[in-house]
Amino acid sequence: MHISNLISQYFGRFAKKEFPSFIQSFINNAYVKLLGLDMSEFKAAKHYKSLNALFTRKLEINREFINDEDYIISPCDSLITEQGLIRDSKAFQIKGMKYEVEELLTYYCKENFEKINAGSFMNFYLSPKDYHRYHAPCDFKVSKLIHVPGKLYPVNLKYLKKEFELFIQNERVVLECIDNNGKLFYMVFVGALNVGEMVFEFEPRVETNKDASDIKVYEYEDISMSKGDCLGYFKMGSTVVMLWENDTVHLENFLNQKVKFGQKIANKLK
Repeated sequence: MHISNLISQYFGRFAKKEFPSFIQSFINNAYVKLLGLDMSEFKAAKHYKSLNALFTRKLEINREFINDEDYIISPCDSLITEQGLIRDSKAFQIKGMKYEVEELLTYYCKENFEKINAGSFMNFYLSPKDYHRYHAPCDFKVSKLIHVPGKLYPVNLKYLKKEFELFIQNERVVLECIDNNGKLFYMVFVGALNVGEMVFEFEPRVETNKDASDIKVYEYEDISMSKGDCLGYFKMGSTVVMLWENDTVHLENFLNQKVKFGQKIANKLK
């Protein structure tokens, strides 16, 4: 097991532990103050029985978004670290560092490689201070889920700039999705240091950050998501990569800007 995975497992055990209420309240409030969390949409920190419960907190105030099927919304609160077009089957991890999209998606998506090449991509980095749940960016059907075991390097800007093909090295979960227009897109959820787990509410068989080496593939015929539905959550911050089929979306320019779940990030092309 790589040292980053081992560290993440130990941190995960600490984060799950429910301390006596006065100790837990101190831990939670210290975390909120240290990172400057905005808790205005959530319960007060003292109400969460573990640090993990605080990390994975639900919204107490519903986010409003434009429920127009021609608009795509951000799936999460995050920083857009890169976006653009996929060229020669490559996308940017960060400016100056590319990776092979086919390696990110794995052999199990090979029938769609041509569709994705020359398409669009956007990288969403969730810091430890962000809201950690991820949501459906539009109405779609899930056709496939691929769980790829791997390392758990940090995915912050420092590591993105120095670790070659970080997204490909790290553990990840790939969702293959079909929107209401029959167009293909992928959502790739990338694990990171101290991310004890990536949870998918529609697929309880997925267990991340375990002593596993084999890729697991799950295929579906009847799983549909509506825009805004909660897909799951990271237990700490991490990254979501979205990749769209060629000539299907026009991305708004949010490079190096913060976005919030529910905010419009793209238009579908007709």
